[in-house]
Amino acid sequence: MSGIGPIGSSMGSVHTQVLKRAEQALQTDKSGHSEASGQGFTDRITDALGQVSDAQNKTADLAKAYEMGMEHDLSKVMVSQQVSSLGFQLTLNVRNKVLSAYKDIMNMPV
Repeated sequence: MSGIGPIGSSMGSVHTQVLKRAEQALQTDKSGHSEASGQGFTDRITDALGQVSDAQNKTADLAKAYEMGMEHDLSKVMVSQQVSSLGFQLTLNVRNKVLSAYKDIMNMPV
């Protein structure tokens, strides 16, 4: 990725962070609880939603700064917009899967 330039290096660091967090999330002990943190499902979802919200706010601020001429790196703005868009799409897909699972459970005969 080093041949792509500044975009490649920033995407490489994002990729590394995602892999690191995925490894931490997948490390479980025998009881099924995460070793990385004592957070429950609700806490993790809340943290994830907060991170998506922060990414969207940061992107909006960065786009505003670019429009006002305070930011000159268009590639940084575009990458930030793509990251926040992917985060929102992922959040939306998770929500849809949770709703689908809820409907399936509610339709099960007792």
